[in-house]
Amino acid sequence: MKEQKLILKNVDCFELDHIFDCGQCFRWNKQEDGSYIGVISSGVLRVSKNKKDVIFEGILEGDINSIVYDYFDLGTDYNKFKKVLSQIDNNMKKSVEFGSGIRILNQNLWEMIISFIISANNNIPRIKGIIERISKKVGKKVQWNGVEYYLFPTVEELSNLTVSDLRSLGTGFRDKRIYKTTEMILKKEIDLEKLEMSNNTEEIRDELLKLDGVGEKVADCIMLFALKRFDAFPIDVWVRRVMNTLYIHNEDETKVSKKDIKETANNLFGDIQGIAQQYLFYWARSNF
Repeated sequence: MKEQKLILKNVDCFELDHIFDCGQCFRWNKQEDGSYIGVISSGVLRVSKNKKDVIFEGILEGDINSIVYDYFDLGTDYNKFKKVLSQIDNNMKKSVEFGSGIRILNQNLWEMIISFIISANNNIPRIKGIIERISKKVGKKVQWNGVEYYLFPTVEELSNLTVSDLRSLGTGFRDKRIYKTTEMILKKEIDLEKLEMSNNTEEIRDELLKLDGVGEKVADCIMLFALKRFDAFPIDVWVRRVMNTLYIHNEDETKVSKKDIKETANNLFGDIQGIAQQYLFYWARSNF
């Protein structure tokens, strides 16, 4: 690993709070100066902004240019998505304007599987704490600017933890699920490389659902945040609320089925419904 720095000028659709606070990632933390420091599979990265210029610096394995380009999805024109979604109705236009700087990160598939199993019936501070403790226990240590960071463990590294070890790290009822899923992936019962190569959302979902602790919502989160399946539409309490309030209009929100929400999302947003979900989630959590 080596220290590197990159400055990109006049970057569109790139707001730090929007990107790191829209529910897609758990290892980025805001600093006092407004920058964010994150631990990614390649190392440790700090991201800051000066007007429309974005500054990346950190200690990384590999070339910072290619890492940043891929991780922050810089080859995708989010202005096109925003234009299409804003024409649907005024509510969608408001949500797009509110989260105008969102980009969907290209995160590590294995890390997203375990992270979103941990996310089940959990809140973000606890999720982040559990992931940090697991990483510190068996992940690789990286030092940068006098601070110790820990990479998310590999499948092999995590397989060294027993169910009891996982429980001691605060995983709760998820301990056995994490252990079983790690075993399944270690034994190639689910082949992550094949999932990364597939373009069939339903086939990917079916494979992910075989993993212990992965239900529909977790599978959709994994597909959206690790596999760029923009036709996945994760449904949590905020998404249920905003979809019912804006489009379904059931007097009892709890009676709105996931099937109704998914059909509505598919009819409204088509194959970019996952991007719409991020704008709606970020807007709803801050305004509802």
